[in-house]
Amino acid sequence: MQQGVQTYGDGLAVVTVTYSPGRTLETFLDSLAAATSRTDVPVVLADNGSVDGAPERAARDRDGVTFLPIGENVGYGAAANRGIASLDETYGWVVVANPDLEWGPGSLDALLDAGRRHPRAGALGPLIREPSGEVYPSAREVPSLVAGAGHAALGPVWPGNPWTAAYRRSREDRSERTAGWLSGSCLLLRRAAFDSVDGFDPRYFMYFEDVDLGERLTFAGWRNVYVPSAEVVHVGGVSTGKPEVSARMLAEHHRSAYRYLADRHPGPLRAPLRAVLRAGLAVRSGLAARAAS
Repeated sequence: MQQGVQTYGDGLAVVTVTYSPGRTLETFLDSLAAATSRTDVPVVLADNGSVDGAPERAARDRDGVTFLPIGENVGYGAAANRGIASLDETYGWVVVANPDLEWGPGSLDALLDAGRRHPRAGALGPLIREPSGEVYPSAREVPSLVAGAGHAALGPVWPGNPWTAAYRRSREDRSERTAGWLSGSCLLLRRAAFDSVDGFDPRYFMYFEDVDLGERLTFAGWRNVYVPSAEVVHVGGVSTGKPEVSARMLAEHHRSAYRYLADRHPGPLRAPLRAVLRAGLAVRSGLAARAAS
């Protein structure tokens, strides 16, 4: 064994980042029992400062659920990193998921089976449905600068543009396949792969941490595998539904988009490009905030 390389067992654990999740956390935990045939799956609630008492109640009332107070809202990726770090080496598989998910029967077992079929899979993601039943495009290609700009700028006014059409086609492809990145709302992670890229980049408070992770896993020789035979429902927006929080999250989305793009276009020669990106995203953020108000 190479010195300094951690080896892990075949155990499965679940980490969910909580921030006043309300009653959705109960649905998350109730449905988890039918998602896997394993009976020894611990759940870590990495809490970013909940004030509704839901995570504390869940940890108090349920076996196998641990409350891990972060002490402040450090963001999604940073809290997930801490939750994973709290697990011992028994757990070689870790699910990172939002607490407002409802697990489909057998969904975790389907993800684990796919992980065994694909030994270079670093991350595996299920088919995610919205409450309406519509499929969310959770397995996408890493966006190029042109494709990302085209979808962001033209999507609201020209829904049929080629970049938005490609984005939407990811809803329709139900095959098990490799993707550029998978939605961070529900990921099964091979812990050795996650370690090899140092986990989520904590600079992303929210949004784009999953795009960044998927790209770095690919660069490190791992695969992001979409497993549509596993299904979950994502309610979404429970912790961010209040108007003042939604406004902050909208700004955070554009801030994370700039960080992602700026990281991939570094150096003094690309400073003009970064300035254009920053200005364009600021305008788009303002327009989106005005439309949402």
